[in-house]
Amino acid sequence: MSVSSNIAEPPPLPAHSQVAGPARFMPGMSGRDLLGIIFRVCAELRVSDIQMRSERPVYIHTNKGMEKLDFLGILTPAHMDEILKELIRNRESGSHGFGQEEASMEMRVDDKIRLAITDFAERRVADFSCDGIPMGDNGERSGRLRIQAHLSSSGLGVTCRILNDFIPELESLGIDPDTTDTLRHCVLKRAGLCLVTGPTGSGKSTTLASLIDWCRRNHPKHIVTVEDPIEYQYPDDMPDPEYPGHRIPSPSIVTQQEVGRDVHSYRQGLKDVLRKAPHIILLGEIRDREAMETCMEAAQTGHLVLSTLHTTGAVKTIGRILELYPRESHTAVLSRLSEILVFIHSQGLLNGIQRRVLTYEFLQNNDDSVASAISNYDGGARSLEDVIRRAGNIEWDANLRRLVKQGLITPDTYVNARMNRNEEEFH
Repeated sequence: MSVSSNIAEPPPLPAHSQVAGPARFMPGMSGRDLLGIIFRVCAELRVSDIQMRSERPVYIHTNKGMEKLDFLGILTPAHMDEILKELIRNRESGSHGFGQEEASMEMRVDDKIRLAITDFAERRVADFSCDGIPMGDNGERSGRLRIQAHLSSSGLGVTCRILNDFIPELESLGIDPDTTDTLRHCVLKRAGLCLVTGPTGSGKSTTLASLIDWCRRNHPKHIVTVEDPIEYQYPDDMPDPEYPGHRIPSPSIVTQQEVGRDVHSYRQGLKDVLRKAPHIILLGEIRDREAMETCMEAAQTGHLVLSTLHTTGAVKTIGRILELYPRESHTAVLSRLSEILVFIHSQGLLNGIQRRVLTYEFLQNNDDSVASAISNYDGGARSLEDVIRRAGNIEWDANLRRLVKQGLITPDTYVNARMNRNEEEFH
């Protein structure tokens, strides 16, 4: 089925030595020129998720779903080969030069590409981070990139996310001010487990980055992250609150580790994280029982742990955690969770009337009734659903109704996104 696009062609790109005249895909173009055109258009359109496939136009993710940039032309197999080589050429270094001779540090680009292509041919997939790509001769570059190269029926494909190192404040994300204050208060706790959940593309990484960035600018902590890959980079300094225009070292130190670059595997990162004497630990994702055990053990031994799960809603999050364990362990797991869980913040991004809108559910484990509901969850979810409706917590469907009343989403969006299908439709 053809996907139509209503995207108007952006203004022509500035002419420069590599690409003369209108910016279109042409035979023989280098990967740098092809990516420069694509990223310049995406910057104009303010989109960050891009799909590139052989024999197809470039597709982008927008508020309307998938739309194609067919005015740029079709990417040929030769184009895709050049694009992958250019991305590999700009791949972030794995060793930072530590322990290497100067000659080997400057590995020939051809060798770097050849080794990466050989590895890709064996694995049939490659995930890596990439430095920004020039978008012309004026010095402007794209943001850092998160890349997955893969094979499919159409040949070589590349899924690309342009990462934004600008970390927004929590207030700008669409989270209620009271919930924002509670989230910030929670990340100052001495120990516990904080979960931000939601499907892929729901903004989990941005919410966590906003929390971490606020903490590092305001409190003296050692924050250690294990991410795959790193999406936001935290600077070592911050604006001086007393002297505008000046910068000072931030009170926190942030140790960021990327899987495949700084640690060999996610498992190694999990194993080593406690040896760095952290106050706060950020694990990019709880993928399996081992990661869940690491989170709970760290929380029980005096660390504050932040991580994510691909679930929607507090009840489903508890259920997903139990799925990682055999049935006979559920009672013990729930007992541990009732003691160490600080909050579950579950969020999603909806297509709003004017723009994408954040919706969420928030459960804080702040009194005996919540802890009891968690520990007794295995007998049924009703008690947990009841405590979510109490003061201090935000229920998913109640928040959706608020967004409708504020004119941010349509009643149809509410009906499609609500969690309790038995409730009456919004009027």
